[in-house]
Amino acid sequence: MAVTSGRPEIRIGLVDGPVAMDHPDLVTENVRPISARAGAACTRPDSAACRHGTFVAGILTAKRTSSAPAICPQCTLLVRPIFPETVQRDGQLLTVDPRDLAEAIFECVEAGARILNLSAALVRTSPQGERQVEEALDHAARRGVVVVAAAGNEGSVGSSAITRHPGTIPVVAYDCQARPTGQSNLGASIGRRGLGAPGDQITSLGPQGQPATHGGTSAAAPFVSGAVALLWSVFPAATAARIRMAITQTSGRRRGSVVPPLLDAWGAYQAMQAT
Repeated sequence: MAVTSGRPEIRIGLVDGPVAMDHPDLVTENVRPISARAGAACTRPDSAACRHGTFVAGILTAKRTSSAPAICPQCTLLVRPIFPETVQRDGQLLTVDPRDLAEAIFECVEAGARILNLSAALVRTSPQGERQVEEALDHAARRGVVVVAAAGNEGSVGSSAITRHPGTIPVVAYDCQARPTGQSNLGASIGRRGLGAPGDQITSLGPQGQPATHGGTSAAAPFVSGAVALLWSVFPAATAARIRMAITQTSGRRRGSVVPPLLDAWGAYQAMQAT
């Protein structure tokens, strides 16, 4: 963050809830809907979907002078809401139908996103639904998009169609003692390709103007997405594979645990500088 505030041509696809576009701490000229049909703004600021989307957007693109300075305020945030504002449930990841998630991923990729930030749990999973999500993630990988996904907050060991995909960086929430939080999902694919990031008592934007404090893997994922966006802002000609390698392999050690290492953004920057 001391090196760059990001570049507008680095586009982050936010596949999440809608965003309180009138929030005074958002760099709103850099927050855009990907289509008029999907929209981007909240219609119900009290909904869980609006709170979720605004919170994550704040971590990524709030003003650096806000009470919760964002990671990449000069990057462009492409908002593709997938959660209905009728849902009021907080705490766990909000759920989405696999077909709706796959459609959102395709649309973000076609809109020019170079990074996708996903914080959703699949509902009514079936072999066909999982194939649709896998095909969308395959498409993102072919187009050189880095996909960052919250690992989930069920406190289980395993994977989903999202976290086990080879093109996805799953993110686990870490507490202030640099340990995974008890509710974070873990697993072989998460430990092998994922990262840990701050996810305990994180402060960001609330949709009605006041700061909000939450935790979980949804709060952790944008730390990784934002770090990727900063790296690409400094090294715009780098490939997705090079960026992914730099941010996930800073330790240089082979991974065999279900627990991923903690994000080392500065180590990733130094690795990019060295090459």
